[in-house]
Amino acid sequence: MRVGVLTGGGDCPGLNAVIRAVVRKGVRVHGFDFVGYRDGWKGPLEGLTMTLGIEQCRGILPRGGTILGSSRTNPLKVPDGVRRIRDQLAADGVEALVAIGGEDTLGVATALADEGVQVVGVPKTIDNDLSGTDFTFGFDTAVNIATEAIDRLHTTAESHHRVLVVEVMGRHAGWIALHSGIAGGANIVLIPEQPFDIDEVCALVKSRFESRYAPILVVSEGAVPRDGSGMTMQTGDLDAFGHVRLGGIGDRLAHEIEQRVGCEARAVVLGHVQRGGTPTAFDRWLATRLGLHAIDAVADGDFGTMAALRGAAIIRVPLAEATGELKLVSPEEYAEAQVFFG
Repeated sequence: MRVGVLTGGGDCPGLNAVIRAVVRKGVRVHGFDFVGYRDGWKGPLEGLTMTLGIEQCRGILPRGGTILGSSRTNPLKVPDGVRRIRDQLAADGVEALVAIGGEDTLGVATALADEGVQVVGVPKTIDNDLSGTDFTFGFDTAVNIATEAIDRLHTTAESHHRVLVVEVMGRHAGWIALHSGIAGGANIVLIPEQPFDIDEVCALVKSRFESRYAPILVVSEGAVPRDGSGMTMQTGDLDAFGHVRLGGIGDRLAHEIEQRVGCEARAVVLGHVQRGGTPTAFDRWLATRLGLHAIDAVADGDFGTMAALRGAAIIRVPLAEATGELKLVSPEEYAEAQVFFG
């Protein structure tokens, strides 16, 4: 069997580990042949391929990013996109496809599976917002990077008696903010799932200063004020999947705190630093296991499924279950962490 492999959406630590696991086991155990599709769904749309075998996968385990390249191309928005992909797969002799990606990439995979394309998914996103799996690879690396940044910011905040607002990624899910905020000893964590009251935030800032310590705030890029003023966006333009580009809530908060509390406040935007570089040991381990199980699903003919982590086990779940809704931080999980705030 000839199997295609692609990585779509934002880059993420651990992608290369999945590719390596899929190819090594696919070749050595199942006798499969592979073709790599370049730049996400753009690859099978336009016939952009690369040789993909064991030789191409040597030395890529600790590398961030993806050797296949990625893009936010959405074939469902392209005229005859599904037909073009099916025709290209047939022309390349590809009988099955392993799609590695997040909500958008796997949403396309779900639609293709409904049209009879033999596809298996692997969950990737630093946001950890995919249903059906306890954790996605890439999340642990992002949390570790954010936590290290918060650790470093404590000393400069204390030295200058200023508020530091750390803006992290996550879009509409607050997992990175919550986990890194707790791990880094932040005093306030603001997430999209729980709209915040700026007056309450300023009261916590004042309280922290009264205890002779400088506050550290961690805010997810999708966090919104309770007053209904909405998300802070870099631009209102939509990408191919209908997403706006979020960003700027850190600066907005720092300005409000300075005006209301009368103290110096600075914003630190971690941005793409969170999704780049060497994956953690956990992400390498998880990505490898997911890749091994995904290629087994191909061998079993169990298409329309996604490899997922449940507890300590890797299982298969329907792609539709993984992409049906976002996995968000529950009120109970957020409340549990609030004992550390202030």
